[in-house]
Amino acid sequence: MRGKVVLITGASKGIGAQTAKLLASRGASVLVNYFSNEEAANQVVSDIEKGGGQALAVRADVRDEEQVQQLVDEAIHAYGRIDGLVNNAAMSFIRKPFLELNWQEFSQKLNDELKAAFQMTQAVLPHMVEKRYGRIVYVATGLAKTPQVPFIAHGTAKAGLITFGQYIAKEFGQYGITANIVSPGLVETDRTANQPQEFKDRMAQMTALKRIANPADVARAIAFYVSDDSRFVTGSNTFVDGGTTMP
Repeated sequence: MRGKVVLITGASKGIGAQTAKLLASRGASVLVNYFSNEEAANQVVSDIEKGGGQALAVRADVRDEEQVQQLVDEAIHAYGRIDGLVNNAAMSFIRKPFLELNWQEFSQKLNDELKAAFQMTQAVLPHMVEKRYGRIVYVATGLAKTPQVPFIAHGTAKAGLITFGQYIAKEFGQYGITANIVSPGLVETDRTANQPQEFKDRMAQMTALKRIANPADVARAIAFYVSDDSRFVTGSNTFVDGGTTMP
């Protein structure tokens, strides 16, 4: 990864933070995007710099077109290029059974998820096309394939994200750009910290590895797709779930 520049959205904590640290440890210069938690983002940058890596924290709401462009412009100004995009920023969603949802609650997640991916991808692609090189990774979820109540808004939006990523892979492969998807199962993050331990234990027993993932597990899968180890892999969707979705 030495000499490569990777922009990671939602990188102040969880999967994004671990991905930033891992890629930086392998030589990449990393843009740590965050929305609200400046302190956490700066801590990620500090950790990377202490390890001898290069990183820059940049605030931007990836649902806002102007802020997205400013984020990409800052990356180009700081490092002169963008080789990789990890589309990871988490979008909130309403957890309700279907008959209790209204269209506004349902469509908010669809709109936020796909708008962020659309805008980030459109902003970085011209730079990648010019260099005839790029690595894009979209972070989805296993819930897009294995539905669980009450996650219909989340699972449906991520299913759309998977298809979107595959269309990008199809259209831009001719420019040396790959686009792949990583779909985690349950991961130990701040967002799942309030889940009952009984639920986590039950989910762990559903995996072949008998545990749930930690952010570093997902980061390593993302790192594979961002690196040239995956140079002939595009449009794929890897489930990082300990074997839960195997046939």
